[in-house]
Amino acid sequence: MAQLPIDINDNISAILSKYSDLVRRICFLYLHNSADVDDVFQEVFLKLLQNNSRFESAEHEKAWLIRVTINKCKDILKSFWRKKIVSIESVELPFEDQTDNELLLVVLSLPDKYKDVIYLFYYEEYTVPEMAQLLNKKANTIYSHLHRARELIKQKLGGKEHDYTL
Repeated sequence: MAQLPIDINDNISAILSKYSDLVRRICFLYLHNSADVDDVFQEVFLKLLQNNSRFESAEHEKAWLIRVTINKCKDILKSFWRKKIVSIESVELPFEDQTDNELLLVVLSLPDKYKDVIYLFYYEEYTVPEMAQLLNKKANTIYSHLHRARELIKQKLGGKEHDYTL
């Protein structure tokens, strides 16, 4: 294998350290399976290496990574083999304490269009106009999805508003 120039290696290391947590979190939101997360993680960063275009800014680079990650996750979820596999991680263990993860489980159970906006808004702190551009939707659609997602979360939590602020 050919040796990459040092500046490229440094650039790759910087990008990995900056965005690896972001890519893994998005993957886990969709896939709930560490093996699939690892596969998508590698595919996303391989695609970044193969991408010859320059990004306008760090935000453009981040948005590109988010979009590619979401698309790769959706590709995995659509695959024929994925439908035939039952993940051992999805089997609930009776001794696990589910109360600590209640909000996370509710968010993970949301449809993708709601899960995406909740994640981007609360965890990545994107604004609605930024999310609209990233997800190729109108800002009013994003506002509607956020509102509906919050309502679904409240409904699934049984109206519990004491610990969670949405």
